[in-house]
Amino acid sequence: MRDAPGYLWLAFAIVSEVIGTSALKASQEFTRPLPSLITAAAFLCAFYCLSLTLRTIPVGVAYAIWSGVGIVLISLIAFALFGQRLDAPALAGMALIVAGVLVINLFSKSAAH
Repeated sequence: MRDAPGYLWLAFAIVSEVIGTSALKASQEFTRPLPSLITAAAFLCAFYCLSLTLRTIPVGVAYAIWSGVGIVLISLIAFALFGQRLDAPALAGMALIVAGVLVINLFSKSAAH
């Protein structure tokens, strides 16, 4: 449990990154001020939280979780807000990414436990 704060910071980092990426789409190439400011603030927050994560979680493990969970969340938001549709190969690929994150966390000695 000593790594719990690291995983909490990682969760904040992922949520911030997802907010930033969603706002990036809405910024329309940084031509809309409010979504552009949200993008910048969210990414600053995301990287700061990620830096705190690295106190207790190895960088490779943290980045694997960050990217895997981020891909899935962004895809869900893109579906809900932007009407993005994913085909079977895209869904299968995402399932493999999630499986990889689970394998790292459940079985790897590299992951902080």
